[in-house]
Amino acid sequence: MIELQHLTVGYGDRVVLSDINQTLRAGQMVCLLGANGVGKSTLLRTLAGFLPPLSGQVLLQGSDLLTLSLSERSRAVSVVLTERVEVPYMKVEDLVGMGRSPYTGFFGTLSKKDQAIIGEAMEMVGITCLAGRTIDTLSDGERQKALLAKALAQQTPIILLDEPTAFLDFHAKASTLRLMLQLAHETNKTILLSTHDVGMALRLSDALWIVQDGQISTGTTATLTENGALQNFLHGEEVFL
Repeated sequence: MIELQHLTVGYGDRVVLSDINQTLRAGQMVCLLGANGVGKSTLLRTLAGFLPPLSGQVLLQGSDLLTLSLSERSRAVSVVLTERVEVPYMKVEDLVGMGRSPYTGFFGTLSKKDQAIIGEAMEMVGITCLAGRTIDTLSDGERQKALLAKALAQQTPIILLDEPTAFLDFHAKASTLRLMLQLAHETNKTILLSTHDVGMALRLSDALWIVQDGQISTGTTATLTENGALQNFLHGEEVFL
């Protein structure tokens, strides 16, 4: 679970979002919606610990994010960002295996259990056949799936994803969101992901966080429709569900 208490995020003296009070619960997949530049990535990076809060608190499983060591944080939160991975000659299975680094100790030796977890993570996202391929030979969509498998191999209770479907085709986008929803429900994970695929987010999420005008509106598709927040975000445009 993630609790945001009077959280203000931004860069340096620049405030992007302020006084956020929200809770992300276990067993839910929440989609973060908003136009480019409204602060979605800044918020995700703050929740991951990559950026310090300007004020307020981020509580992970009840503990203040700022008090957690890097090791503790890496066992609590896994992150998939949109940056392109450029690692010449690294194989897919080795990239996914990096998700086990919080558990493998100083020398990073993988046990049979670690290998099994890596294999299961690749199978879950459908890239077992790519295990021996090098990262530089993959398509953008295949790379994104490899990064998702790495996050799954990390076995954290919280997963944060910044545009995980950005490079995928329509069917892959839908299957990825369904997989995240299934993972949240079946493994009791807390999953927050940003996306511009509004129609899919409305159908395939437990709740929505809509970022607009420096504020966050939260709720289910039904409640946000009833209170007008969704139509305000869409500027009156229809989304076919």
